[in-house]
Amino acid sequence: MKDLQNKNIEALRAGMASAGIAAAIIPQADPHMGEYLADHWQVRRWLSGFTGSAGTLVITADAALLWTDSRYFIQAAQQLEGSGIELMKDGLASTPSVVGWLGSHLPQGAVVGIDGMLLSVSDAEDMRDDLAQYGLTLDTSFDIIDSIWIDRPALPQDKVFVHDIRFTGCRAADKIASVLAEMSDHRAESIFISALDEIAWLLNIRSSDVRHNPVATAFLYLSPGRSVLFIAPEKLDSDTISYLASEGVTVQPYGDALKFISALPAGEKVLVDLTRTTITVRETLGDRAVGVGMSPVALPKACKNEVQIEGIRRAMVRDGVALVKAFMEIERRVKAGEPTTELDVVEIVHDSRAAAPEFVDDSFGCIAGYAAHGAIVHYEATAESNSALRAEGLLLVDSGAQYPDGTTDITRTISLGEATDRERRDFTLVMKGHIALAEMVFPDDTRGAQLDAIARQFLWKHGMSYLHGTGHGVGHFLGVHEGPQSIRLNYVNVPLAPGMITSNEPGVYVEGIHGIRCENLTLCVPAMTTEFGRFLRFETLTLFPFDRKLFDTTLMTDDEIAWVNAYHARVASELMSALENEPQRMWLAAATAPIVR
Repeated sequence: MKDLQNKNIEALRAGMASAGIAAAIIPQADPHMGEYLADHWQVRRWLSGFTGSAGTLVITADAALLWTDSRYFIQAAQQLEGSGIELMKDGLASTPSVVGWLGSHLPQGAVVGIDGMLLSVSDAEDMRDDLAQYGLTLDTSFDIIDSIWIDRPALPQDKVFVHDIRFTGCRAADKIASVLAEMSDHRAESIFISALDEIAWLLNIRSSDVRHNPVATAFLYLSPGRSVLFIAPEKLDSDTISYLASEGVTVQPYGDALKFISALPAGEKVLVDLTRTTITVRETLGDRAVGVGMSPVALPKACKNEVQIEGIRRAMVRDGVALVKAFMEIERRVKAGEPTTELDVVEIVHDSRAAAPEFVDDSFGCIAGYAAHGAIVHYEATAESNSALRAEGLLLVDSGAQYPDGTTDITRTISLGEATDRERRDFTLVMKGHIALAEMVFPDDTRGAQLDAIARQFLWKHGMSYLHGTGHGVGHFLGVHEGPQSIRLNYVNVPLAPGMITSNEPGVYVEGIHGIRCENLTLCVPAMTTEFGRFLRFETLTLFPFDRKLFDTTLMTDDEIAWVNAYHARVASELMSALENEPQRMWLAAATAPIVR
């Protein structure tokens, strides 16, 4: 495999030499600026062998480097071993940026190439300015992958289906009208949308073009006179075409999008999101483009309506029942000494959820990390890495599902034997942060960065931390990672607002020993209004117990113990009647029994 990837890189280098490109940047991106990509756009993976969802590959005539963040340090080191590609640990003070490295290794006047359909407008502008400081130029027309990737996967052809209004709570035509009503505020007449989740949400359509993400590969143009969906005709049948027409949307082939916008009237002003629109689209629009830092679709999509909220509550009950069955089976096998591996855990969790008639898909690849593998934040077991479980140590399971009425995401860390003092201490410190964030009351206009330290403080006091964010937004039968809000150390200028669903997932990862993460999904809701204004809080949505054996109550306050017991009582109340038999009810009763000092 490494030999094949080396041949791929050499083919790229030959193309670079012909085009006068000194360095090629291969981002993990597609023309829709999505986090998760269809196989057709997995160029970085094809060249490097690294399978993580974040990372940038840089190739020069004599060097190959891959930048990725802390979630993938361990995984990337393993997957890049023997490839000749150097791992650059992004985010560490000792690691230069991509541009900084290029500036110190390329001569002045050198050209850096990238495919402009894989680079956002905002990133392209920043990169051009930063490269110019080193006397380097950026060429965004460098696209030779089609010519060297001979067996490149085709664009997805999966059928589109309509997401029924009983789940969405709002017609597509009404959403479109609401978005277009905002155009005058931006001095624009129309809008061009590249983001697949925004298109799916706006039009109430779904597909399966991206693994675990029910989106359709498309572009969307909206204007008062006409709205056009650019999508492969093979993806539509007569019913979906009729549906789109009933919502005021016509259809043209996916490949016609650039030609269409290049032919728009010179005086038309077209709104584009600078962070989720490619530089090639922006340059094709030319003076017609009006850029904004955040699409007018982002906030309405993030703030779920009452129909969606009731749907996710139903989905959480269904999900909790499936997890009771799954964790019962995992525990049974381990106690009985039956051979059970991480991949078996993935299968058990998937099959438990898939038994529900409403199940559509997993919401991401299940992470089942036993012992040291739990410390690999985005670990995904393979046939080569697959560890056998033993009646000792910790098992971290991060999983979720796609249902028509909601998307779930939950992480539980459980002890498979007698928990050690260190395991209980680390788990309890993580849970203290989880509880502190879950109980926060905060004023309107609060950003996630202002809350992030709340979840980290107890780990910090013991000289520990974690490098990933504490919370990400979650879509409604859409991406399990959704913006624009987040809870993380770096500042994101989007306030938390009622209707937003955000994860609460502090963790700690000790390389070579164990990883611990405790994740629930939360709904932002109003808390109170006083003379100081409106205050908000989090309502926990996820319904499944934490491992009682791992709590060290000597490290907990009375209020923290009360929170755990109240949460577990609610889990029991919500799930008990939905369980199928007495053994399941007995398991849940034991798993949710009060913890005491």
